[in-house]
Amino acid sequence: MNPMTGEGFAALWALDERITFLNHGSFGACPKAILEAQSRLRARMEARPIHFMVRELEDLLDASRAELAAFLGASPEELAFVQNATAGVNSVVRSLRFSPGDELVVTDQEYNASRNALDFAAQRDGAKVVVARVPFPVASPQEVVDAVRSALTPRTKLLLVDHVTSQTGLVNPVADIIREATARGIEVLVDGAHAPGMLPLDLKTLGATYYTGNCHKWICAPKGAAFLYVRKDRQPDIRPLSISHGANSPRTDRSRFHIEFDWTGTQDPTPFLCVGEAIRYLGTLLPGGWPALREANKAKVLEGRKVLCAALGIPAPCPEEMIGSLAAMPLPDGTGAPMKSPLYTDALQEKLIEAHGIEVPIVPWPKPPKRLVRISAQLYNTPSQYRRLAEALTVELEREKQARA
Repeated sequence: MNPMTGEGFAALWALDERITFLNHGSFGACPKAILEAQSRLRARMEARPIHFMVRELEDLLDASRAELAAFLGASPEELAFVQNATAGVNSVVRSLRFSPGDELVVTDQEYNASRNALDFAAQRDGAKVVVARVPFPVASPQEVVDAVRSALTPRTKLLLVDHVTSQTGLVNPVADIIREATARGIEVLVDGAHAPGMLPLDLKTLGATYYTGNCHKWICAPKGAAFLYVRKDRQPDIRPLSISHGANSPRTDRSRFHIEFDWTGTQDPTPFLCVGEAIRYLGTLLPGGWPALREANKAKVLEGRKVLCAALGIPAPCPEEMIGSLAAMPLPDGTGAPMKSPLYTDALQEKLIEAHGIEVPIVPWPKPPKRLVRISAQLYNTPSQYRRLAEALTVELEREKQARA
């Protein structure tokens, strides 16, 4: 199997072979082997539900958490499982309390759901959300650092920043940003929804107060697997979104952090339990393991970006060092018509799937009618798929142009 051509890898995933799937970034895609492992766990759970949930689950969570912690460069004691990064962001900002006049800083490229959580906390407590304006196209990581630094003041209490932006696909220089903030005594919450599996992570070294990330995207675990990292000294203040039995548990053999987050009510825990399996499995697909996989995906998305920029007649909108496994490129303006879904349903996106069988997001950014096309690269993607997208975009954009004439 060739990682650059994608040859042979598609058979490992359960994706519809009739669709050109260039949107791994939105929800990930789970390999067949991991889905089979999940099915075995579900069968085990349903055969003896009480035994599984009451007697086995805690140890199984600990084992999966230990593998994830090693992968992330963190301590298992600092990690809790959550269903998605949005839940992780909400767990932090809804646990913290602010005072009138406090400032909460975020960039204008923050994921909308996470930004909404920050707005909610600010409105509840009378705090103020301050927006750092990050350019896109962008010439260098330093522009991002400068934009964030300019928004920090003595009143700033929390900085929320994406590690990888959802809309524009930028890998932000979070290590530099965290240093700027912590030097001023500001806590940092990193929304790392896309980072695990896309980028090498060492959370201990990174130094964020809080970090949340998805495991169902680039680690390719089943949907609904994510984590929340909370520095140990801040754990007493951070509570899960659902307050459950752990709130008044008399146990002293485990941390209150794990007692509360590990049981928030009945749910299917098998996505969490498959995280270690997914890390091990993806790490075997290339001779160089995870570093080789990340490098292959980056090389592939950069090549796809080159093809699309040529077709659109535009320069690359950011330097290669700010690319992981996503790349976004500006498109001619759309109609600005209201969208039916917060997950994007631009008319061009619908045309691409209906007429060309291509699934790729057309992102309204910074706001309609402005928009981007965002491509992803995973091992199963092929160079011909990006060429096919370039050809389809050329056709559909010309049709839009003629319709307006």
